[in-house]
Amino acid sequence: MAGDDLLGMIWEALGDDRLTTREATDRLEHLFSYRCPDDLAKTLSKYRRAGRIKGEISMDRGGWIWWADEECRSQEA
Repeated sequence: MAGDDLLGMIWEALGDDRLTTREATDRLEHLFSYRCPDDLAKTLSKYRRAGRIKGEISMDRGGWIWWADEECRSQEA
């Protein structure tokens, strides 16, 4: 799968929500029957460093949370 296709799927799975890594994994599998071949956290971190998604550690939710806002989505997928 091309990286651009995966990024589009991740943006769609995140929607307007802030999801934990586990929730994002579950949503990708539910929406697209897709499970990331490597650890999804690594892929999400790569996209975060590139400015394609945002993420931060949430003590309340016990790990990383991820989201994509208009700034992220304004870049080409």
